[in-house]
Amino acid sequence: MSNTDTAATEPQTDQSIELIYGLDDRPPFLEALFAALQHLLAIFVGIVTPPTIICAVLGLPIEITSYIISMALVVSGISTFIQARRFGPIGSGLLSIQGTSFTFLGAIIATGSSILSAGGSPEMALTTIFGVCFLGSFVEMIFSRFLKFLKKIITPLVSGIVVTLIGLSLIKVGITDIGGGAAAQGSESFGSLTNLMLAGIVLITIVIFNRSKNGFLRMSAIVIGLVVGYIIAAFMGMVDFNKLSELSLMNFPVPFKFGFFGFNLSAFITISLLYLITTVESIGDLTATSMVSGQPIEGDKYIKTISGGVLGDGFNSALAAIFNSFPNTTFSQNNGVIQLTGVASRYIGYFIAGLLVLFGMFPVIGGVFSLIPAPVLGGATIIMFGTVAASGIKIIASSIIDRRGILIMAISFGLGLGVLMVPDVVRYFPGVLNSIFSDSITTGGLSAIFLNIVLPRSYRQQKVHENLRTDLT
Repeated sequence: MSNTDTAATEPQTDQSIELIYGLDDRPPFLEALFAALQHLLAIFVGIVTPPTIICAVLGLPIEITSYIISMALVVSGISTFIQARRFGPIGSGLLSIQGTSFTFLGAIIATGSSILSAGGSPEMALTTIFGVCFLGSFVEMIFSRFLKFLKKIITPLVSGIVVTLIGLSLIKVGITDIGGGAAAQGSESFGSLTNLMLAGIVLITIVIFNRSKNGFLRMSAIVIGLVVGYIIAAFMGMVDFNKLSELSLMNFPVPFKFGFFGFNLSAFITISLLYLITTVESIGDLTATSMVSGQPIEGDKYIKTISGGVLGDGFNSALAAIFNSFPNTTFSQNNGVIQLTGVASRYIGYFIAGLLVLFGMFPVIGGVFSLIPAPVLGGATIIMFGTVAASGIKIIASSIIDRRGILIMAISFGLGLGVLMVPDVVRYFPGVLNSIFSDSITTGGLSAIFLNIVLPRSYRQQKVHENLRTDLT
């Protein structure tokens, strides 16, 4: 982008965006409510799916699962309000919708599983997860003040490698759910034709609606697939709705409900690395939101918006940990809703925030999601996780892939996937190093960062890299 005086005085915006309501407009109540409901349809499943998957894989009881899902909704509502309202330097001031991040799934599941397999209680697993997520959030908050430095380290090649490794490492979780879930492994029901058929119906339904020319049906494909699978499973007697009677009437946010924070060094390193990756992702999402909202995508106002949004991401993730939920991030799918509706008013965020908090207060909502049979969930997550890996490949493809890039990819993927397939290869490492490098995301990610720093770029690639950098640098 240009750094001329003209560009500095006239920040770049997307003039092709036709908005009915701009950023600071206040739509009438009914129109605002309708716009908020459309955003909810795009994000609701995205918010509740990560805690649903995590709790299902860890085998947590329905009352704990329901509460965590409820808190995911409540925290997403509070976080969305903070982003839209902006408090001092915290928040973007845009219609930035916050929700539970998929990026942390693999690391959170690995952390919880290792504690449970060592004889720890569910509460111990959760407090450790929340503890490392809380401390890791400060990495994102700190780097929100030094975005130029971060952009030089976490390039598209590095972030693409990490995102791809995240998706590939989660494939096992998705395919296990298709077979019947971790609890069914070792039994005759695992991999039964019934489970495979049910997962297949969900997967096919999602694909059909995803290919629809209707924008609403396309955005709702995952919701529709899960609902179809849920209904079929219920008729097959695979859903026990009687468990919902065990839940309380309302859920209220209680800080540190499962105990004060625990800590695990290996998990903290992995989580911190993922916060760096989500920082880069958030910069892209916030830039897109700024653009579709008719706001500058360069200049001082833009930098203030992006820095505040990333700081808000970190602050909201810390808030999520305190209130028993998982890291939050800015959702990108809402940019499509802004374009479709022509409504970019940040005041819509207030309505969305209120609805999310309201839904989160009722345990039955989380309870219904906690009863989704594993094959139904697996039919959807296998696509989601595969999409994460594909997104990583797409990010990598946005870079200039020369011999240096291929070398970084080869070593990072080789080491990352290697320890995933053969974890015993690091069994003689000292305790801390063993726990760090037995994780595929950490091993591959740290390898990519290290190699990206030490391997010199060719002159041609360095010039292209400099031309592609935004005014953040």
